[in-house]
Amino acid sequence: MGLRFIFMLTRNDKTVTDAMTHLETALSLGVRHIGFKDVGLPVEDLKALNAAIQAKGATSYLEVVSLDRDSEVASAQAAVEIGVDILLGGTRVDDVVPVLAGSGLKYYPFPGKITGHPSVLEGTIEEIAASAADLASRDGVHGLDLLAYRSPDQDVPKLMEAVCKAAGKPVIVAGSIADETRIAVVHGAGAAGFTIGTAALNEEYPTDEKGVEAQLTAILRDVADLNGHLSPFGKKGLDAAFDAFSETWSPRVAGQVNDMQIKLAKFAGSFTWHFHEHEDELFLVHKGRLLMRFRDREEVVEAGEFIVVPHGVEHCPVALTEICEVILLEPATTVNTGTAVDDRRVEELATV
Repeated sequence: MGLRFIFMLTRNDKTVTDAMTHLETALSLGVRHIGFKDVGLPVEDLKALNAAIQAKGATSYLEVVSLDRDSEVASAQAAVEIGVDILLGGTRVDDVVPVLAGSGLKYYPFPGKITGHPSVLEGTIEEIAASAADLASRDGVHGLDLLAYRSPDQDVPKLMEAVCKAAGKPVIVAGSIADETRIAVVHGAGAAGFTIGTAALNEEYPTDEKGVEAQLTAILRDVADLNGHLSPFGKKGLDAAFDAFSETWSPRVAGQVNDMQIKLAKFAGSFTWHFHEHEDELFLVHKGRLLMRFRDREEVVEAGEFIVVPHGVEHCPVALTEICEVILLEPATTVNTGTAVDDRRVEELATV
């Protein structure tokens, strides 16, 4: 799945009053994980936020901000009432799990000792990791919500690695993440995801552009980079690609889609009769005219037209113009002469 970015519609641990506006921006950019706190807006407004998130197929999160047992239980009840997908935070697992039972809601409590508001994580790495192991072992706990960068005087990367190892379940890192470097540390520690709220809404994430949309765009780009989801390919022009070679009946590989290669070839005159035992082929004429001869008929393929030749079908391509430029789409295993023996057989293809 890759590292998960959860955009929190929050500032300083409270849901912002203009959350719906920011939600629309996030959804338009394709953000798939969006959360909010149980304070800052009325429950009815939080229900509306949740409904809008889920209507677009995104996953919704509610993070608890509760300092006592009764308010934490009330927050869990609110999470069930609102209908979020995942409840983040809180420390009173024995009180919360029964509230969530049967709701289908996943629960990620805080490991360690949490104090204050905004929340701070206290304890040594060993103590927090032990807490993580204990919580993760409980029925009804699906993962953990770690306030790693709110743990004063700790080696945060070591803390995250220790908690991820001890938990054996997904760990979300929350709080005080505001640049690509910290996201990379989260990724390297093996965490499942992280939250950013205040930093994006306050435009603190490094980017040259202004506005929340630019903030989210930069975060999404950096996460995609870490997850290996950025494409290394740019566009190619067919005219320039065909101009790059002159040899005929010698396909060039222009690209690959899964096991299928996109090949460019120049045809001149007639090729040899042949078939392919296992590979289907698509011939798309870019320039010129192509005659495809079969044993039962002949087909003229004009520029902008294509023809599919199934495997096992004997055929013979013929250029009806001096040069016919053809785009081939076929499996990478395809050899141009198929089963035939011909001097024009090419097994090692150049690229273009």
